[in-house]
Amino acid sequence: MSFISQDKLTIVGAGGMIGSNMAQTAAMMRLTPNICLYDPFLQGLEGVAEEIRHCGFEGLNLTFTSCIKEALTGAKYIVSSGGAPRKEGMTREDLLKGNCEIAAQLGKDIKTYCPDVKHVVIIFNPADITGLVALIHSGLKPSQLTTLAALDSTRLQSELAKHFGVQQSQVVGARTYGGHGEAMAVFASTATISGEPLSKLIGTDKLPTEEWEALKKRVTQGGANIIKLRGRSSFQSPSYVSIEMIAAAMGGKPFHWPAGCMVQLPGMDNVVMGMETIIDKDGVHYSSDLKGTQEELVALKKSYDHLVHMRDEVISMGIIPAVADWKTVNPNL
Repeated sequence: MSFISQDKLTIVGAGGMIGSNMAQTAAMMRLTPNICLYDPFLQGLEGVAEEIRHCGFEGLNLTFTSCIKEALTGAKYIVSSGGAPRKEGMTREDLLKGNCEIAAQLGKDIKTYCPDVKHVVIIFNPADITGLVALIHSGLKPSQLTTLAALDSTRLQSELAKHFGVQQSQVVGARTYGGHGEAMAVFASTATISGEPLSKLIGTDKLPTEEWEALKKRVTQGGANIIKLRGRSSFQSPSYVSIEMIAAAMGGKPFHWPAGCMVQLPGMDNVVMGMETIIDKDGVHYSSDLKGTQEELVALKKSYDHLVHMRDEVISMGIIPAVADWKTVNPNL
């Protein structure tokens, strides 16, 4: 089997559960033979590398290091899960300061060691804000960085499939937009169930309105539910979806789930948030044609306002400059 690319892929935070699953998934999907694992905790990282070697992947040139310079030098693609995980009772926002400081340093390290990187995926929470922080400090173009908003849409697809008793693939157009968090906007108008519009099913005996509201809540709290069930934050789903994203950027099958990206729209700008996107070898492209009911668009604006509030908190912490000064740090913004 051939590889999609020969370029170096660096997985940041590879000693953790998400990162180690990303490494295995990348090897299984044959993205590139040149995978570098980075984590500051060398013993656990070496354990991950040993496990991957024990899988016996053909042609894999796996390396690992606890030196960020070594990890990033020559990297053309990066996926980072290198933040603190969420624990039971925490929201994604509770991780704001610490993980944004990590994101800022990652951005600076990208600018220093691999300024010609082609694409970066940031998935540690709160992913929209950490992605924005990394983008500002990295000097990259907005099309070169994405975050893990898609996981909310796959969770919506899952909940709808379970409710209607159909395969997930029979649920088409399941979409959430805005922030990757409990303030996300869940859209019904875009989805069909076995070809039937979801909007026509809501409020009927097939999906009473109160059950739809409960289903939406399960989607927005999907990550918290995994913590309750498993005693730890999600790792299988974010690792798989993030590797699908970087695979698309490397030249594999285009990624059509909503991804988090830098948005510049009238009334909604200067944030990273989930949009209708395509990721391909030229980066991420988002649609400026926002389709939805008036109620859904109001929910999206509310989600955007929540992200602005968090962004401004990070500005007040001194982790990123004021919006008007972003170009002094990153001329591509």
